[in-house]
Amino acid sequence: MGHPRRRAHPRRGALLPAVAALLLLFLAVSLLSIAISAPPLADRHPGLSRRSLRRPPTSRRTARDDLWGSELASNFYGCSNSSGKFLDSSVATQPDRFLIIVTSGGLNQQRTGIVDAVVAARILNATLVVPKLDQTSFWKDSSNFSEIFDIDWFISFLAKDIKIIKEPPEKGGKAVRPYKMRVPRKCTPQCYLKRVLPALLKKHVIRMTKYDYRLSNKLETDLQKLRCRVNYHALRFTDPIQDLGEKLIQRMREKSKYFIALHLRFESDMLAFSGCYYGGGEKERRDLGAIRKRWKTLHTSNPEKGRRQGRCPLTPEEVGLLLRALGYGSDVHIYAASGEIYGGEETLAPLKALFPNYHTKESLSSKDELTPFLAHSSRMAAIDFIVCDGSDAFVTNNNGNMAKILAGRRRYFGHRRTIRPNAKQLYPLFTNRGNMSWGEFSSQVRVVQKGFMGDPMEVMPGRGEFHAYPAACICEKADENKSSPGSNQEIINHTGVRKAIGEPAYPVYTDEEADGSDAEDDPTGTGEEEMITEDDPATGEEAVAEDDPSATEEAIDTEADDDSSGRQEGLELEAILSD
Repeated sequence: MGHPRRRAHPRRGALLPAVAALLLLFLAVSLLSIAISAPPLADRHPGLSRRSLRRPPTSRRTARDDLWGSELASNFYGCSNSSGKFLDSSVATQPDRFLIIVTSGGLNQQRTGIVDAVVAARILNATLVVPKLDQTSFWKDSSNFSEIFDIDWFISFLAKDIKIIKEPPEKGGKAVRPYKMRVPRKCTPQCYLKRVLPALLKKHVIRMTKYDYRLSNKLETDLQKLRCRVNYHALRFTDPIQDLGEKLIQRMREKSKYFIALHLRFESDMLAFSGCYYGGGEKERRDLGAIRKRWKTLHTSNPEKGRRQGRCPLTPEEVGLLLRALGYGSDVHIYAASGEIYGGEETLAPLKALFPNYHTKESLSSKDELTPFLAHSSRMAAIDFIVCDGSDAFVTNNNGNMAKILAGRRRYFGHRRTIRPNAKQLYPLFTNRGNMSWGEFSSQVRVVQKGFMGDPMEVMPGRGEFHAYPAACICEKADENKSSPGSNQEIINHTGVRKAIGEPAYPVYTDEEADGSDAEDDPTGTGEEEMITEDDPATGEEAVAEDDPSATEEAIDTEADDDSSGRQEGLELEAILSD
């Protein structure tokens, strides 16, 4: 007898299509909801997006010693002694030649102007008046030179190189009205001798305004070494600034044997100027777009192109990922030197998740300690400069003036670990990191960062910006068996510099010789900026004789060079980036 046939269940068969239809409907609604709430795919910047990312290990200690220094660093040292042909200032300085300069920009851009002003005065065999700091630009800091730098140390340390006076020369009890002019950016020594010296011989007191990067990057060795003596030895902060900076370093050391200093520029003004997009959707576009409208001369931005070319500052999260990929563990303490971060704590949250031990001068200082400096942006920047300089590793998310100055200084004083992001090569890694394992990502980051870690000989001598790569002031230790007693490998001390009187690096022109000299044509010829003098029509001023009785002290300090709105706008834009 056969088995009875099983009965069919028609109702189960009828339910299957209905269930499938419901599932499909639920899936469609879910996808639609995601599509509506998420920004367009093209808008998702890897720095702030929340795409799936294989994160670094949640807990990891920093073990590799090479993260805190280079094995080759001990083979090099800073050397800025002058050669025997560099005349003492008592011989080189000519009477009736005075140079006044007015710096421009933030603290570190002004620092480059001060350094170059000393060298320019030496080229002109002139007496330098202590530089006047920028008190009117974007940074709006009323501090004068002596409130930031030790003025007496500055004058005494450079006494054998150049004569420096605190106040402009007087005539008949009144300050002599200077003859105002500018030189092109990156003006060579020959450019100064041709353009400035004749006016200096005739007018005796020259005032150069907006003095930033007005001297050639490439100079002969003795002048480059003078740059280093000024930058790394003569410019010393005042005691109150230095004392607080050193206290903060000590407090960081009490928390950890090693620490990283991070210079983080991510302010709304800077981001708006860069034209970069960071994944904040319509709010970000609206916020930064409104700021960009203040500057009519800005071109329409191409955020993607800027990122590809490495012109966009790294986000705080990207800096954190870079450091973790290089091998720094979450146990590392970070000192952050920054302004007001766009997006506030929400923007900083990913970085703090990667490095919970996050500190600032505000968190490390008491209210009483910080109050004297709060109203002065340059003094606050100086405190950050000291802590960043004293860190075991320094990293920046940008390529601004502070990053360049500190990079050069840290090379000069022992090639201390200095990390400058290779933004152009990091961009595709940050963009595609969601498709890589953490091991793959970190391995590729280490490859593209070779040559950007502050190691010796990363840049060929003569290449790169001098303030960042002071090759003329970096010496390699000679083999002990080959060293000779006369070798010029003494490390400069902080109390004096050995000098020998010999032939000058540049001619010492007398008035008669200069008037009849046939200096060669200015080799700069870049057309970047024409020289501007008081009687140049572009300034809207007429020349005023130095002995004009109507010339008052107030008139001497008046700057009327920048009378056009376009030029004012350009200066404001430049100032935003001039940290």
